[in-house]
Amino acid sequence: MYGFHATLQMPFDQAVDRVMAALKEQGFGVLSDIDVQGAMKEKLGEQMRPYRILGACNPPLAYKALQAEADVGLLLPCNVVVRQDNDQQVTVAFVDPLVMMEMVKQPEVRNVAEDAEQRLRKVCEELGRS
Repeated sequence: MYGFHATLQMPFDQAVDRVMAALKEQGFGVLSDIDVQGAMKEKLGEQMRPYRILGACNPPLAYKALQAEADVGLLLPCNVVVRQDNDQQVTVAFVDPLVMMEMVKQPEVRNVAEDAEQRLRKVCEELGRS
């Protein structure tokens, strides 16, 4: 599997706020916030449930990875998906940095991926307790 997830029982906007706060607690900021629902409506005229892709970045970890392998930016940031499943259930899915970095052969990048994975799993566990 290429990721892991938590399920929240709360309104979508509240879940997004909670995810962003939990990411911040582990040193991640959100560099990008893609409103997939809005894009699909605007570009295709299609309706779908709320769905956001958050590009999470821990600057010290990203810096270490970029110093070890300049093109690793192709695999950054760590994406976190927040999607509405039904009226009160929201799924938060996290990319697994270890899986993303398997193709990079630099040991320093592997170490960064392990750190990022541990931090994202802590975020996931914290959300699971919400």
